Amino acid sequence: MNNPNCKLKFIEQLKSLPVYQPGKPIDEVARELGLDPHSIVKLASNENPLGPSPLAIAAVKKMLNQTHLYPDGNSFYLKQKLSEKFQIPQNQISLGNGSNELLELAGHILLDPQSEAVMSEYCFAVYPIVTSLFGAKLVVVKSKNYGHDLKAMASAVTKKTKIVFVANPNNPTGTMVSADELLKFIHSVPEDVLIAVDEAYIDFLDQPPDLLTLVRQKTKPNLVLFRTFSKIYGLAGFRVGYAFGHPEVIEAFEKAREPFNVNSLAQTAAIAALDDTKHVNKTKEINKSGLAYLMKEFDRLGLEYIPSNVNFILVKVGNGDLVFKELQKLGVIIRPMGGYKLPEWIRITVGLPQENQKCINSLETVLSKL
Repeated sequence: MNNPNCKLKFIEQLKSLPVYQPGKPIDEVARELGLDPHSIVKLASNENPLGPSPLAIAAVKKMLNQTHLYPDGNSFYLKQKLSEKFQIPQNQISLGNGSNELLELAGHILLDPQSEAVMSEYCFAVYPIVTSLFGAKLVVVKSKNYGHDLKAMASAVTKKTKIVFVANPNNPTGTMVSADELLKFIHSVPEDVLIAVDEAYIDFLDQPPDLLTLVRQKTKPNLVLFRTFSKIYGLAGFRVGYAFGHPEVIEAFEKAREPFNVNSLAQTAAIAALDDTKHVNKTKEINKSGLAYLMKEFDRLGLEYIPSNVNFILVKVGNGDLVFKELQKLGVIIRPMGGYKLPEWIRITVGLPQENQKCINSLETVLSKL
C-alpha cells in the first residue's frame, strides 16, 4: 500500500487492518531452518493430530473423477445430513468456506461505518478483522480470567451495536462460560443485535451448552451458531463451516455468500465425516489424555497456564516470540500470542503422545537457556 507506483485508492479501513497470521506450515519451517520436514512437529493451528476422518478420505477418493463438474451450489445433501443429525430444518442451515466465511457474511449483512460490534478482549482474530473490514467500530470488553465477561459485554451494547461475538469455548484462551451464564446473556441482548456464538470447539466438550433448542424453537431469531469441520473431524484443508439460525437470518446469509462457496470434495468429505463417530471418539480420547499430560508437565516445570476445555492450551513462558523461534530450531512449531496481546504466552495444540513429549522436552531445553 506504500508503493508509490500503485495509484489505487484502497478503502480507508485497510490502513488499520492487520493481515491474519496463521500457524507456520511444516514445509516453510523446514526450508527456513534446513530441517527434515518429517522430524518437525506442528502444534500451532489446533489441527487434529489423528488426521482427517478416514470415512471422509474414502468418500473423496470416489468423487475425484467428478471434479470437472461444478459443485451443488446449495449443498443439498450436506444440509440434509446436518438437518438429520441436529434436527434442524434445512432452511435454518448455511454453509461456508470454513466458519470464517460465515462470520464474514454476518458482517456483510449487518455492519457498516455507523455500527458497532462487541467482542471480548482475547477473542479470535477474525472478529476484529471482519468488524474493521466493514468500517464498523470495535467495542472490546476487558476479559474476566482470560475469558468472556458476559455481564460487561451485555452492558457494552448500545443502539449502534449490530453484532456481539462470543466464542464458547474461546480461542485462543481455551476458556468457556457456563450454559446458565450464556443463556442469561442471550436473553439480555436486544433482539435487533445478532448474537454470533462461535462453537468451533464445541465437539471437544463432554457436556456442551445446548443452544440448538433455541434455534429449533425459533425463540431467539437474533441467535446464530457457527461451527466447523476443521477441528474434531480433521477437515481443515477442505474448509467447511456451517451455521444454524433463524430462517430469515439464514436467507440473508444465502443472499450474501458467493456461488459454489463449498466445493464438491469438501461437501463429500463433510457428509462422510458426520458418520465417523469412531474417529471423533478417538480424537476426544487422545485429546483428553494429551491435555492432562501437558498440564502435569507445566506444573512440574512451574509454568503458569490457563486450564483448557479444548484441543490447545495457553502457557506463560516469558518472551513468547523468542521461545517460539527457539522451539522452531528444535523442530517444534507452536503459536506465539503477541498478536493477541499476550506476548508472554504461547499456545500449544494437543498432539499425539510422542509429539507432546517432544514439545515438552524442547520447551524445557529452551527455557533452561533463557
